[in-house]
Amino acid sequence: MVVVDISKVFPGRIPQILATVTGTLTALSDGMQYGWSAPIIPLLQQPSSPVKITNSDIVWIENTFMLGGLAGIPLTIYLLDKLGRKNSMLIAAVENLIAWLLLIFASSSEVILVARFLTGFAGDCNFVATPMYIAEIADKKIRGRLGALIFIMMLMGILLIYSIGPFISIAASSSVGAAVIITQLLTFSFMPESPYYLLVKNRKEEARQALRILRGTEDVDQELEEIAQAVEEENRARGRPLELFTVKSNRKAIIIMSVLNFAQHFSGVSVILMNLHMILEDAATNIPPSIIAIIFSVLMLFASGLSALLIDSLGRKILLYTSCFLTAVTLLLLATYFACKNNDVNMEAYSWVPAVAVISYAITFKCGLGLIPIVLTAELFPTNVKALGCTVSDAMYIIGSVSSIYAFHFLHMNYGMHVPFFLFGCACLLTGIFSLLIIPETKGKTLDEIQKLLKGEESAVNGACVSDADSETIPLLS
Repeated sequence: MVVVDISKVFPGRIPQILATVTGTLTALSDGMQYGWSAPIIPLLQQPSSPVKITNSDIVWIENTFMLGGLAGIPLTIYLLDKLGRKNSMLIAAVENLIAWLLLIFASSSEVILVARFLTGFAGDCNFVATPMYIAEIADKKIRGRLGALIFIMMLMGILLIYSIGPFISIAASSSVGAAVIITQLLTFSFMPESPYYLLVKNRKEEARQALRILRGTEDVDQELEEIAQAVEEENRARGRPLELFTVKSNRKAIIIMSVLNFAQHFSGVSVILMNLHMILEDAATNIPPSIIAIIFSVLMLFASGLSALLIDSLGRKILLYTSCFLTAVTLLLLATYFACKNNDVNMEAYSWVPAVAVISYAITFKCGLGLIPIVLTAELFPTNVKALGCTVSDAMYIIGSVSSIYAFHFLHMNYGMHVPFFLFGCACLLTGIFSLLIIPETKGKTLDEIQKLLKGEESAVNGACVSDADSETIPLLS
């Protein structure tokens, strides 16, 4: 694979930014697929649709995307350890491209389901490999901001499909998705592999060259030795996959990520993104659902950008628990509206409530709960179990998504729209408490310091952080 020495053209942190932007273009495509069903299913239900679907097809179109991700877990584990982070991301991009081509030429619901499954398959690999890649190439002072970019790109994809999906043909919107992937393949192919991965594979000279490119300087020997020492210490502890659960620090990391990944979906994000138009139509708002959907995705994007700017100054923890509590308020407000409406209370004077609740949700969710977990995924696991840890976390993410979608449809059909939203609101409240009491702050800490923190060596970490003359903040006081 050709690697261009972009450090000679872009000094400093610019190479890290370029590698992150080009590497996360697949996330933009994934975002288009994630939100695809909301604007496209109404088109498929029209008499003029080139593909005829039934009501049962709708649930399958939503969940096949997630089930594809679940099926992709074994391959993801293999690719990350055998081929590396970068090559795994490129393979995911090729799979995404094939899926978009299938949608362009789809003539039956079966072809659509195959495309959705393949996209989920690729998305699993992408959302495990990309956060790992970013965390391992980024300077610790900007790691949080760069790590947040994957979700920002995903939201840009949702905004894109919400903006063009209802107004152009399915083939045309799919062509836009294919163009995004082609752009990534033409640009990210020239970026370096993760220095951490190269050192794990004993390719020290390649790691040195990759680090020179990423840092924009020839003087990388000290950082290279620090990374090599951290990798050596972690490899010394390398053992069976079972150690992900038997080692205390690893077990704490997997518990945190499992709770957060389930919480993301039981805050209703998959349900809302995939059924936004239907939910708003049921709420009988005065504003067209397609307009609210665009506003919703714009505000999600804005909130993610704001959170990305604040994540390395305010920290992960405060953003996370604040987001959980405020998101719970928006969901409980929406649930209360539906409960009153379903009990034949005249809500005509309050028809604005669902729009306000949904728009507020976009901001509160993405300011923390919708962004922080993807950053923590790459930070909490040590190198020797990172591939497995991130993959298991991703499995929890997918299971949470599928469970929340089925729970929503079951509760909605049998008990009313208000019941699932009461469930989602309560889940957010519990997650806020968990975040406040259990999750450690990783702001301003190296990956090695984070491992010491998880092991309970907090005093050593604080002392190291205070003595770090390059730190922008003093983590001891945070």
